[in-house]
Amino acid sequence: MLVLSRKKNESIVINNDITIVVVEIRGDKVRLGVEAPKEVPVHRREVYEAIQRNAQEEAASNGAADVAHSTDETESTGGDT
Repeated sequence: MLVLSRKKNESIVINNDITIVVVEIRGDKVRLGVEAPKEVPVHRREVYEAIQRNAQEEAASNGAADVAHSTDETESTGGDT
């Protein structure tokens, strides 16, 4: 992990098209501004993890539905296809 020190209004640049700016420092909280292309998703970690969890749960439930659906098809055709 790269660790950088920045002061208020200072920034870092990632991959020429993403800029992170220290907007405000208040006590133990730091407010950051993120400038990134629209196609680059930017989320707080807890939001990102929730999105990943939901995607995994959806994939698991779709996988179970796909298995049940293929079993139904096998039974309705009388065995192997």
